[in-house]
Amino acid sequence: MNIVLLSGGSGKRLWPLSNDIRSKQFIKIFKGVDGCYESMVQRVYRQIKEVDTNANVTIATSKKQVSILHNQLGDCIGICAEPCRRDTFPAIALATAYLHDVQGISEDEVVVVCPVDPYAEQEYFQALKTLAELAENTESNLTLMGIEPTYPSEKYGYIIPESKKQVDKVKTFREKPESAQAEEYIKEGALWNGGVFAYKIGYVLQKAHELLDFEDYEDLYDKYETLEKISFDYAVVEREPNIQVMRFHGVWKDLGTWNTLTEAMDEFVVGKALMDESCENLHVVNELNIPVVCVGIQNAVISASAEGILVSDKEKTDNLKPLVDKIDQQVMFAEKSWGDFKVIDIEEDSISVKITLKPGHQMNYHSHNHRDEIWTIISGEGKTIVDGMVQNVHPGDVITVEAGCKHTLIADTELKAVEVQIGKEISVHDKQKRVLDI
Repeated sequence: MNIVLLSGGSGKRLWPLSNDIRSKQFIKIFKGVDGCYESMVQRVYRQIKEVDTNANVTIATSKKQVSILHNQLGDCIGICAEPCRRDTFPAIALATAYLHDVQGISEDEVVVVCPVDPYAEQEYFQALKTLAELAENTESNLTLMGIEPTYPSEKYGYIIPESKKQVDKVKTFREKPESAQAEEYIKEGALWNGGVFAYKIGYVLQKAHELLDFEDYEDLYDKYETLEKISFDYAVVEREPNIQVMRFHGVWKDLGTWNTLTEAMDEFVVGKALMDESCENLHVVNELNIPVVCVGIQNAVISASAEGILVSDKEKTDNLKPLVDKIDQQVMFAEKSWGDFKVIDIEEDSISVKITLKPGHQMNYHSHNHRDEIWTIISGEGKTIVDGMVQNVHPGDVITVEAGCKHTLIADTELKAVEVQIGKEISVHDKQKRVLDI
């Protein structure tokens, strides 16, 4: 089974846990089978592999998310990175060309496309496999999964089949409606459009060549910034007369707000928190190493991270984004392919950062023009390379890197360090990758 997971961009609806780099699908908030916390993307990837251990999973994403995907899923995951955002049709066209031209998958093979962040049980992932089988043995050009609606939602588009059979031809589509109109659609047997569909690679390649001027994957990648922003639904689905839909009756949730996210949480507290008996329907997610104490709070969510602290009535979390848009600060926490970093102090001419490297990983070899850096090793063992000179490091060691020096930090075991950046023009853009040749 070939699966393309669409991994969206940044998000602020789950601030302070989500930011410009860490979207909601990367927040570790669900208990995994081993008792450790896992993110939505880790959960979905695990569930796919439990249904089909040989599934070929490719994640279509932005360049910003490549590092965190490697951090959470490992280095062997297939990734099709967009040079920039151009909505879902260019993203799916690029991913399809990647499967065909780079991975060498035949035009006759089926691909299932779905979002990277649904909250669902195993029956949903078994249904993806059934969807692929339907697409392989049908004359329809597209096979959609329609979610049985549980209420007249205004958040989803609607698929209206010709009948109420389990699998049937699609009669028409409806855009996101008002609640009253959604009720009428449901009476007609309409299904939520959850963005899940299957097709043969050759079909989407043909559509892509009809609508876009390109030769192959590399050519499409090079021209990507010039492409029109357009959704797959509008460019292909709504214009295709030969579509079938399969009904899905099981658990499926879009965890796009704090209210819906807390409904799916296994426990009321993640991290350090204490609440008294008068607290009701309260969820706390605390990523800071300090306790949160709650007294007499009801129907609320409290979240604390390096980005900030949120205290909100659960029913009001939809109003979060306009307030967060007013916040202007650098990203305070990020996961990278080699580990993660957390900003712990900001002064006018200095920034202090706690860095954690995973065993066997290293930062890129790089330099800065406008800042000096001082590393203090606080735990673990590894090596530094500064202008080609290799030095073993242990807890308590201090390494000074002057502006212009090429440098990297390598972890033999898990390695933690405090990095102090000193300079008048400290910026994330002041970084030049270098070739390590020793």
